[in-house]
Amino acid sequence: SPPPVPSSPPSFGGPVTLNVGGTLYSTTLETLTRFPDSMLGAMFRAGTPMPPNLNSQGGVHYFIDRDGKAFRHILNFLRLGRLDLPLGYGETALLRAEADFYQIRPLLDALRELEASRVTPAPTAALLHADVDVSPRLVHFSDRRGPHHYELSSVQVDTFRANLFCTDPECLRALRARFGVASGDRAEGSPHFHLEWAPCPVELPEAEYGRLGLQPLWTGGPGERREVVGTPSFLEEVLRVALEHGFRLDSVFPDPEDLLNSRSLRFVRH
Repeated sequence: SPPPVPSSPPSFGGPVTLNVGGTLYSTTLETLTRFPDSMLGAMFRAGTPMPPNLNSQGGVHYFIDRDGKAFRHILNFLRLGRLDLPLGYGETALLRAEADFYQIRPLLDALRELEASRVTPAPTAALLHADVDVSPRLVHFSDRRGPHHYELSSVQVDTFRANLFCTDPECLRALRARFGVASGDRAEGSPHFHLEWAPCPVELPEAEYGRLGLQPLWTGGPGERREVVGTPSFLEEVLRVALEHGFRLDSVFPDPEDLLNSRSLRFVRH
């Protein structure tokens, strides 16, 4: 005949074995009764012992027909008094249901705070406008052909001027960072900023390029810097940042069919 089921309740300080949905856990009465108003606190309260079960090896355990995997986090909360979930944990809805079953109010409150912190606030309505214009000019310079031989040469230099206006400060900061505009720039805090650059033609000597006071425009982070050589590459970067911040393209001027060669792009976010 099977051995008799012990009638004496487990004692404080001694181990208690739980079988939760087929998963065994060992803990103590102090841990299980940490929150007396919870269901576990009531189950193991002194004077109202829950009858244990016997396993196939004759050991004593207490069976609870709930999710065994989620109970690990229930037990950890009882032990630590705080919610300590692994990074990327994606079963908070299940854990909330289990916490509700066990009626552990502090755990339910902690889960609500966690879920509220994970909610991404809806983006606010915003406007982004990008205008770009190019002014070609003919630059004359002396081109050295030999020790005492100079020839007058000419080359076209395109100077680009762009104005960016954005009512979303975060997007504006991203645009400034994308084009290497220093955060200490005097336009910081304003909803718009201005860029001016002129790519150096291969025919123009670097010394002459520097003497003219011209500057290139670069984009990208360390290790991926790219020169912005014209309107298409500039507008492509603006488009990338706009889409990353939830904007959609609203209008293109002058030709909607030629997006990257346009003079003006307007983005909106509702």
